[in-house]
Amino acid sequence: MIKREISIMKLVRHPYVVRLHEVLASRTKIYIILEFITGGELFDKIVHHGRLSEAEARRYFQQLIDGVDYCHSKGVYHRDLKPENLLLDSLGNMKISDFGLSALPEQGVSMLRTTCGTPNYVAPEVLSHKGYKGAPADVWSCGVILYIDKAEFSCPAWFPVGAKSLIQRILDPNPENRITIEQIRSDEWFQKNYVPVHLLEYEDVNLDDINAAFDSAEDQGDNPQCEIEDTGPLILNAFDMIMLSQGLNLATIFDRGQDTMKYQTRFVTQKPAKVVLSSMEVVAQSMGFKTHIRNYKMRIEGISAKKTSHFSVILE
Repeated sequence: MIKREISIMKLVRHPYVVRLHEVLASRTKIYIILEFITGGELFDKIVHHGRLSEAEARRYFQQLIDGVDYCHSKGVYHRDLKPENLLLDSLGNMKISDFGLSALPEQGVSMLRTTCGTPNYVAPEVLSHKGYKGAPADVWSCGVILYIDKAEFSCPAWFPVGAKSLIQRILDPNPENRITIEQIRSDEWFQKNYVPVHLLEYEDVNLDDINAAFDSAEDQGDNPQCEIEDTGPLILNAFDMIMLSQGLNLATIFDRGQDTMKYQTRFVTQKPAKVVLSSMEVVAQSMGFKTHIRNYKMRIEGISAKKTSHFSVILE
């Protein structure tokens, strides 16, 4: 699922979609560098400030439709559109995020089957277990974001007539009759102050780096005892150091069959790696332990204090 979400985010490059900048990999971790969005969720904005003005709601809805339409043009169906997954940047523009439940087209398959999404925002046909089309399902969720109580709903008196009419066409329980994104764009209420987004000519999208990152992590995760040539001590970049937190360790994703995290103790020193290992070797041998050093790693072997079992410690 992680690999699919990363691939989708690299595929959809649009001003109203959170931008994936780069994917890096270490032996057990995948680092995802995303666009920094500072304005929080649209959901939080509504919770803290109440309902939006008509003009502001229209602008966000226009941006949402532009972003979703672009995703659909790339064959990507989000399937979990909701205010919590819509972020606001420092300029007040909306960004679609969280493609974890998104679907990509499969050859020869026209209908989606997986029931997923957030219940309050899911189109009726998704719950029917008879298959559904991704585009109309996303359109329904867009209508819910604009406003929904239930399929048979009533709008309060202050609700703009134009918006009410548009929502009624979006929230049609029959996906075959539901308004399309193209029809939404031509709606009179939607068209007011609408400025179509200008798409930049992005570089060709290539997923080879993503595949390579996961292949590398999986290969090394499958065989944690594999040896590599002695190329010097392990060098940590800023992301490696940030990810030293066990709460951010993704090792269990790649170590198939393992559902536990290895316990590790770390310390920091300014001494060269060779000096540190040499000092540890002297101390370990003075205590009667056997030591083995290779590729700047040292294995210490011995017998437990009660002399009931053997143990080993790996130093890296």
